Amino acid sequence: MRLVTVKEMRALEQAADDAGLSYAEMMERAGGAVAEAIEGIAPQGAVLVLVGPGNNGGDGLVAARMLAEWGYTVSVVFWRRENIEEDPLWSAAQAAGAQAAGAEPAGAEAADQDSVGELARDADIIVDALLGTGAEGPLRGGLPELLQAVDAALEQRAADSMEEPALSDLRVAPIPDRPLLVAVDVPSGLSADTGEIDERALPCDMTVTFAYPKRGHYLYPGAAHVGVLYVADIGIGEVVPDADESDSQVVTASEVAGLLPQRPRSAHKGSFGKAMIVGGSVTYTGAPCLAAEAAYRVGAGLVTLGVPQVIHPIVAARVLEATHLLLPHTMGVLRADAERPLMENLEGYAALLVGPGLGREKETGEFLSALLMGQRHAPRKAVGFQRLPPDDDTEPESEERHLSPLVLDADALNLLADMPPEWSQHLPQETVLTPHPGEMARLIGGEVQDVTADRLGMARDKAAEWGCTVVLKGAYTVVASAQGQVRVVPFATPALATAGTGDVLAGAIVGLIAQGLSGFDAAVCGAYLHGLAGELAEERNGAAGTVAGDLLPLLPEVLQRLALS
Repeated sequence: MRLVTVKEMRALEQAADDAGLSYAEMMERAGGAVAEAIEGIAPQGAVLVLVGPGNNGGDGLVAARMLAEWGYTVSVVFWRRENIEEDPLWSAAQAAGAQAAGAEPAGAEAADQDSVGELARDADIIVDALLGTGAEGPLRGGLPELLQAVDAALEQRAADSMEEPALSDLRVAPIPDRPLLVAVDVPSGLSADTGEIDERALPCDMTVTFAYPKRGHYLYPGAAHVGVLYVADIGIGEVVPDADESDSQVVTASEVAGLLPQRPRSAHKGSFGKAMIVGGSVTYTGAPCLAAEAAYRVGAGLVTLGVPQVIHPIVAARVLEATHLLLPHTMGVLRADAERPLMENLEGYAALLVGPGLGREKETGEFLSALLMGQRHAPRKAVGFQRLPPDDDTEPESEERHLSPLVLDADALNLLADMPPEWSQHLPQETVLTPHPGEMARLIGGEVQDVTADRLGMARDKAAEWGCTVVLKGAYTVVASAQGQVRVVPFATPALATAGTGDVLAGAIVGLIAQGLSGFDAAVCGAYLHGLAGELAEERNGAAGTVAGDLLPLLPEVLQRLALS
């Protein structure tokens, strides 16, 4: 599903109008979509529609008309909408039974706040059709006062409905009485391009947007005000060739289902690839275990754990299905010469993950440097890695070395940040980096706010610069390819904000690469499976209390759901 900027959306609407789909018809479809979304949740009730100028207010009036026709009690409050008496959209809504309430004369700065507050207290549904995607900057012109009146009324309504709980009921929090808040296209005060939002904006339960989601729907802090996002088809794709095509997309279930490896009944474990996972230390014994189990849970045929020999008994007891490669260590962390036995045992492995629980000690950094960019290996070539001449210019060994498609996660990323800046030149083909914002900040030598200011742009630019796939983790994880493709994964759940969930994600990605997916496709699918598993965990466990291991049995369930979708 295409992800658009405001400029792109305007161009698409203009192209649709030029092709014969009029703005009036698009508005009719948009308002109808809002009404249908409301009817699907609340079949009847009192509706307050806040109507502003321009097309957004027009969409709201179409919704008001339809809801009135369907038997809802509809009240409309206008803000800065001129020539109301001559507005055919309002005339049609009035004819259907909608009532104007608290409106000042046409073009007024704000409606009567007392009237608005009274309506908000009595409403079952409130529709925000004040400002659309074209609005930028702080709210002004009486709109902050209007929204404040609504918010104050809702707070008072909630306070009036909350009774003092009896002592025996203290374990159950009272539920405030609150109407359904629905935004038309975007909550008023949200920048559709940047995700910035005015502090006085109403936090909505549902946003109905049109044709395509907008960048700001998935960028914080504004994304917290969007609620459930519904994307309504208003016909643009029917009349504008290639309207759905773009490098920036939101990942959908159907896309992931189409990418996932097939599982023929005649298959054996060799059909689904071998993954090597290198990590672990005496301080972090669980991380490689979580990654290995995740790789198995997404379908990898065989997973081998390359770990410091000293922690092997712990790891082996935790992951019964894995095979093991015992690597040399110093005080429980991998040392530089662990690179040799790893390379000697990589033949036949389709994917390599390095990082979960690795640690950031000097010796471990030397191991990663030797693996990627030390004098033992040349920069990236299509055929893999070749040995570089040593410092004394003697003839190099003739052996050619190949490094499997690579996923770098966790401490491997922190160690990369300490390497010379040319580290990216030594990454093999199909490399995937999986930083969270803190790790990305270290990789770019900046601050977290530098990363979060434009997550989509940051992921895209660094993927191109480093020549790899970047998975910028967080709420609405962003996956970007070296070729400029950007995918937003449509999940944001606090259930994933706990230690070890990143190891599960990395394991899922390497498991999918082992089954033959490209690094980018594996990252997209792995992030989607991981996010959906997180949402299922939140449904079952609540926002707090999920641990990373809870995701593992949910991964096969998610795969099954996608297979049946």
